[in-house]
Amino acid sequence: MAGWATASEDEISRQKGSGTRTIRKVLPYLWPEGQFWVKWRVVVAMVLLLLAKIVAFGTPLLLGKSVDALSDSGASDLVLGAVGLTFAYGAVRLLAVVFQQLRDSVFARVAQRALRRVALETFTHIHNLSMRYHINRKTGGLSRIIERGVKGVEFLLRFMLFNLGPLILELVMVTAYLGYQLGLPYLGVITSTIGIYIWFTFRITEWRVQIRRRMNEQDTDANQKAIDSLLNFETVKYFGAEEREAERYDQSMRGYEKNAIITAQSLAFLNGGQTVIITAGLVSVMVMAALGVQQGVLSVGEFVMVNAYMIQITLPLGFLGTVYREIRQALVDMGEMFDLLEQPAEITDKPNAPAINVSSGKVTLDNLHFGYSEDRPILKGVSLEVEHGKTVAIVGPSGSGKSTIGRLLFRFYDVTDGALRIDGQDVRDVTQTSLHDSIGVVPQDTVLFNDTVGYNIAYGKAGATHEDVIAAAKAAQIHDFISSLPDGYETTVGERGLKLSGGEKQRVGIARTLLKNPPILLLDEATSALDTETEHEIKEALGRAGEGRTVLTIAHRLSTIVEADEIVVLEDGRIVERGHHDELLAQDGRYAALWHMQLAESETETGVAAE
Repeated sequence: MAGWATASEDEISRQKGSGTRTIRKVLPYLWPEGQFWVKWRVVVAMVLLLLAKIVAFGTPLLLGKSVDALSDSGASDLVLGAVGLTFAYGAVRLLAVVFQQLRDSVFARVAQRALRRVALETFTHIHNLSMRYHINRKTGGLSRIIERGVKGVEFLLRFMLFNLGPLILELVMVTAYLGYQLGLPYLGVITSTIGIYIWFTFRITEWRVQIRRRMNEQDTDANQKAIDSLLNFETVKYFGAEEREAERYDQSMRGYEKNAIITAQSLAFLNGGQTVIITAGLVSVMVMAALGVQQGVLSVGEFVMVNAYMIQITLPLGFLGTVYREIRQALVDMGEMFDLLEQPAEITDKPNAPAINVSSGKVTLDNLHFGYSEDRPILKGVSLEVEHGKTVAIVGPSGSGKSTIGRLLFRFYDVTDGALRIDGQDVRDVTQTSLHDSIGVVPQDTVLFNDTVGYNIAYGKAGATHEDVIAAAKAAQIHDFISSLPDGYETTVGERGLKLSGGEKQRVGIARTLLKNPPILLLDEATSALDTETEHEIKEALGRAGEGRTVLTIAHRLSTIVEADEIVVLEDGRIVERGHHDELLAQDGRYAALWHMQLAESETETGVAAE
């Protein structure tokens, strides 16, 4: 076994601490407050388990007595007694199985409830984590952690209750009985065998858990790379990078393969060692029992009984390595999931925070300061007011802080200094749910769910009717296009909406926002990814969407905001100019320079197209 090293004591100690934490977190799902039906089922399952073990304990006794009855004499009454004992032996074995099946049936609902609750809590918690966390996450790896962790919950509950605990109970009962009936030598051999077996099993399994952890890491990494590559399918094709992607994926799989091979080899070593230990113990006890029969100390039936008891404890002992390994692995998997659940939600509601009360929809930015990190300030004292029914556009070069204002408005982040208010209410003082309900967003790239067009539009308002969806589609000028599709509103849009063009996706996004009917509308470079012709078409739909609302437009293309009530020019996190389009052109400053630059680019593109 050269090159194989056991885990360090510090590592094992740390993992056991993590395992203890995981068990503490799982127990409330097994014994929840106020859920009497769960507790009742757990108690009944444990009673059935105890009955099954008691019945199983008596099975070798009946077998031994029936053998003695047959070997003592051929008299009919004794033969009938042996037959009766044999029937009793069969009935007891059947009863033990019945109790086990009843136990599983009663406990199934408890285990499945726990699995569903953990999955829901994890899913909900991930959605409550901050934008900062989700920007840095790896979706494929995250899904793998959740999948393994949720599966581990049911496994841990079932195996700890129905395998590890019962195994210990059975070992104690059988060892104590054989020691009492046969004497200290038998007790010594049996306990020594069990002790050596358990030490060997736990020691090797702890080492194997380290290998399995590395397998998990490689599996997570491979899954992440696969999902990332598939999500960026078009980019892979554009750059002819299929082989590179396959190599990246195979690199992770090679690591997985290496650890999987070591796992298989170590399992063979574990199983071989267990077999040697258990066989030595079994043979030793059976030799002692055979000598006892030869010396007249034991009967043949007692010899058979000892054999049956030894087999009864060696079979579950043989399973101990697997059970312990799987429990340890379940603890590792669940530990990763609970680590995820312990990730703090950076943006939280204040205690007893009220819902926002939007009367007019006035948005105020008061000396706003913000940076994604302390050493990189983005906004440096931005003050701005957007009155009800007005449209204010924010323009500026990349990195000036335009989109950051939109994220702060939606409270994806909290401001570093200053305040952001809606109708005089600081967004940090109200509930996030009510704040999000008050703001509609049309982003630069509308991402759709892999479902129908109708579902994606209806996503804007819970409980929306089909008539509501059609009305929103008409307002966004996309109803005719949807009606022309073979399946109409039931047409699936593909993953991230890839079956639709950029303009069609934007119209669906606008329809979704119109259905939400928010008092405040945020247009975050909603047309910058579109061609000029499509931009003009979308511009009309956006104009309708903004009627009667407070509109904050973050724009890259200046041609889309010439009719805004006010244009604010940001540069290096500060407002450097503000006013109407004509006023800013007359100032011949930063806005004018941007306008003439884009105008020249547009004329160049038009000239090239004409050629």
